[in-house]
Amino acid sequence: MSAVMELLLLLPLVLLALEAPLCHGACVEVDSDTEAVISDGFKLGCIYCKMRGEVDATATVKWSFKGSGDSDFSDLYIYEDARGEIIDPRFYERLAWNGSKHTTDLQDGSIYILNVTYNDTGTYKCKFSRTLKYSNYDYEKTIEKNITINVVARLTRGMASILSEVMMYVSIIGLQLWLLVEMIYCYRKISAAGEEALRESALGKRSRRLL
Repeated sequence: MSAVMELLLLLPLVLLALEAPLCHGACVEVDSDTEAVISDGFKLGCIYCKMRGEVDATATVKWSFKGSGDSDFSDLYIYEDARGEIIDPRFYERLAWNGSKHTTDLQDGSIYILNVTYNDTGTYKCKFSRTLKYSNYDYEKTIEKNITINVVARLTRGMASILSEVMMYVSIIGLQLWLLVEMIYCYRKISAAGEEALRESALGKRSRRLL
């Protein structure tokens, strides 16, 4: 009977552990794919996780592009104050925001190219500018990521890309399992301490009765 009760008490903790990733998705920095297929859509990934989740912040993402025949980067796209703007006319009506939505505290600055052409081959630069708002001051930090894209007729996904994605999912699942084990361990310690307190209380009552 006690084993059944223990399982019933553990059930809410298990459900909480399973639901936590759904309610508060963890941020994971994953490298963007680098091979796009002609005439298909393609996501240019740019993720910059915020390490201090409790601190309010705002962020701006600016993309630049240097084609295979270009000598320098040109402004491509900017996303600021929950609004995006296509700057490079070569991408008009072919570019869409694919990052964090309904917030100015951006962590995902990805964009999506529609109807990829061979002219989209080149290097894309993602500039992520974040301002952390502490009580007495603001702290600004900027990172840049370069992504070289090759446009092909058919997708030939590399083994490194596959292994990288598999390892990402393995890491996420491993962290969730570790959290579940920690919660069960803490519950057992609390439960054992509670049972010991009840036993001591019962012994104390018996002793008083005998007296």
